[in-house]
Amino acid sequence: MPTITISKKALQAALKKKLTDEELRDRIAFLGTDLERIDGDDIDVEIFPNRPDLLSQQGFERAFTAFVGDRAGLKKYHVKKGGEDARVIIDPSVKDVRPYTACAIIKGMTFTDQHIKDVIQVQEKLHVTYGRNRKRCAIGIYPLEHITLPITYAARKPEDIRFQPLESSEELTGPQILSQHPAGREYGRLLEGEERFPVFMDAKGEVLSMPPIINSEKTGKITEKTRDVFIECSGFSWHVVHGAISIITAAMIDMGGKAEEMRIEYPKALGGLRESPQMTPWRLPFKRGYVNKYLGYDLDEGTTRKLLGRMGIGCEEGSHGNDLVALIPSYRTDIIHPIDLVEDLAIAHGMENIASVIPDVATVGEEDALEGFKAKLREILSGLGLIEIKNYNLTAKEEQTALFRNGDEDLVRVAGAASKEYDTLRKLLLPSGLRVLQRNKHHEYPQNVFELGDVFWQDDEQETGVGEGMRLSVLVCGEDAEYTKIRQVLDSLCEALSFKAEVHAHESSHFITGRAGTISIKGEKLGSIGEISPEVLEGFELGMPAAAFELDVALIFSLVDKEVKL
Repeated sequence: MPTITISKKALQAALKKKLTDEELRDRIAFLGTDLERIDGDDIDVEIFPNRPDLLSQQGFERAFTAFVGDRAGLKKYHVKKGGEDARVIIDPSVKDVRPYTACAIIKGMTFTDQHIKDVIQVQEKLHVTYGRNRKRCAIGIYPLEHITLPITYAARKPEDIRFQPLESSEELTGPQILSQHPAGREYGRLLEGEERFPVFMDAKGEVLSMPPIINSEKTGKITEKTRDVFIECSGFSWHVVHGAISIITAAMIDMGGKAEEMRIEYPKALGGLRESPQMTPWRLPFKRGYVNKYLGYDLDEGTTRKLLGRMGIGCEEGSHGNDLVALIPSYRTDIIHPIDLVEDLAIAHGMENIASVIPDVATVGEEDALEGFKAKLREILSGLGLIEIKNYNLTAKEEQTALFRNGDEDLVRVAGAASKEYDTLRKLLLPSGLRVLQRNKHHEYPQNVFELGDVFWQDDEQETGVGEGMRLSVLVCGEDAEYTKIRQVLDSLCEALSFKAEVHAHESSHFITGRAGTISIKGEKLGSIGEISPEVLEGFELGMPAAAFELDVALIFSLVDKEVKL
């Protein structure tokens, strides 16, 4: 977890009262952070990943003074309309490389040496944590006096990009920056394989930066002479880049700056015109009954409002069956659901004040029945000589659809995926198993494997819109892999679990015609079985025959005799 260093003197001044070191240790811990040490004026605080808004001196002061001081409640930040040229033009070429950006102009800054250190600290910490080492988003901060507005954000062929990167004495092309510049060597993997690289350019065509790698030396760094700055954040999701810009904008306003709005002119395919930064709080309706259920307290409306205020959150009367509406600051990127308000209310109430209660009902712990059933499946299949494999739940859309000819209507796609290899939650296990076989062709055969794993699909009846299940996939691969062999594995599994499965002939796109079928029990379809088709084998570059079956584990568990001992 990231650690930031804040000034005790500045924190005491913001509180307008002096706390002893022991009181600081106590209150900082109960805010949901971890104080590592106090050394003179330096306070080292470990910030949990869910609170990136605390990664600056100003952000921590804002939260801490509301928590323990007299400035509880929602802090309002004002953004002035920008001038005619305060625009960022988004070229459609960035759609496939790094499509989103949020930006801001901050004017009237007085950059002390400490303020510069604060800005560098929050930028670096956001890169590492919230930005996931710049993969999720990357931030650039520039002296505005070196920039001619409006700004264009576009993608160019790497060899056509040429500018002088920071800490370099000469101009370099895009590929040269990745191979020769220290930042390029460290972060070049984020642009690996891309046909075009993103760049920010001003109205004169001067390159400001090549995100997420490096800024231009000509643009310069902020200094004590800087008064106005331009800030940009690029990434794969508007929600993510907007959150990062909100965090930095709030910190700079707290330093004394004045924010000005920029118009982000996206093409229609990316959402059209947006304004940035957007510092207006968003509204999250909730019911006190929901909160009290999880807290175990009967908080009245007044107490609920007061406690939310201690966490820097506003509160209004609700409607349509909701008691209240929480006003969430734009920089509180950790709050997405009413359960997050429950956590904040618990912190504000004081974790130390939550009494321990012995349950009225005495219970005896035991293994979950479904988990025991899965353990039994593993035991049986391992006894049959199969090796268990594990794959990620995230996979490529093409892996689930192309060779298997499945529609993608109910596939769960990942918004703003950083890689096409991991842009979809899997609905079938079999493609992932075949990918494992592909990567292990250099090992001897036969290769017989199985996987117990989660699968996902779109389901409007679920709160999240996503259904989730557990499936079992079994794959045999080798010279003798055929329908008879995989059927023997299925029959042995059924016998060990004391249930009889029926197999009916059925054609499937990924099995050989005439050597495939559906598996059912008591009239309920469990899955499918068959020999893998040559087309699929060729697609996975497998030179050996393979056969497989895939079953719905939860359905088997609900239908088989529960007396089968696990």
